[in-house]
Amino acid sequence: MEKIIDLHIHSNLSDGELSPKEIIDRTVNNLVSVIAIADHDTTLAYNDELFNYAKENNVKLITAVEISTKTNKCGIHVLGYNFDINNIKLKEKLYAIRNARHIYLHDVATKLKEFGYVIDVDTLDKIDAVTKAHIALNIVENIDNKELLLKTFGHIPNKGEFIETIMNEGCPCYVEKKTISPKEASELIREAGGKVVLAHPVAYKYEDGLTDDDILKLVMEMNPDGIEANYVYLDRNGNKINESTHWNNFAKCHNLITTIGSDFHKNDGIHSDIGLVNEDIKLNENEIYSIIDNLLK
Repeated sequence: MEKIIDLHIHSNLSDGELSPKEIIDRTVNNLVSVIAIADHDTTLAYNDELFNYAKENNVKLITAVEISTKTNKCGIHVLGYNFDINNIKLKEKLYAIRNARHIYLHDVATKLKEFGYVIDVDTLDKIDAVTKAHIALNIVENIDNKELLLKTFGHIPNKGEFIETIMNEGCPCYVEKKTISPKEASELIREAGGKVVLAHPVAYKYEDGLTDDDILKLVMEMNPDGIEANYVYLDRNGNKINESTHWNNFAKCHNLITTIGSDFHKNDGIHSDIGLVNEDIKLNENEIYSIIDNLLK
């Protein structure tokens, strides 16, 4: 049987829709054999029960996290793999970052309300690792915002379009969120015994205008083990952009390992599914075993 891996999946413990166990179920359904749940700033998905459930279903589960960081240009996500989830320093820093998310929630809600948007802060505040995606979805799905959304966008936007137009840096409701640098996140992951991977460099190109030179400078600063080269980016207009060949070449030129990830949040028939089974990305067996070996050694 063809081996399929996916090292970037989100559960409902951050901004995904499926529970960790439901992710295992979908993993099995998609014939994927190795996965990593990389929730935003939390490792709460990982416990003995989940590891046992994965084992019972012949799924290899690798510990992971996606840490939110910031440079002077834009937000950067740093992936960590195969680390000690009980490392005290890492746990404390992740808690602090998640707490900063709730401070951000209240600050950005104030701005959004000033612009006339209705937002359910009480419900959002109950989400441990609350994200911009949670906030944006709460806005666009609220019928009370329909008139303002239609006036602003000409249609009801999806959460990504709302974030990029209203909430990101340079936008009307931008609020700076206290966070850490990519270098600091990398050091935390390494101190916990893990491998560091720069998440989806293709996204920074199309969302934030970073060039290859910018990415290279970032790599030199954070000194990651690798980059998430095999990834399909979906832009605000629904266009799928696959630059995996380019980023694999970038990795090879700069002695970086590569990983593969769907960045799965929900099964909507649009975004990449677990295992990227709906995308034109297929790794051969040698490439797959190389990725796994590099993360686990």
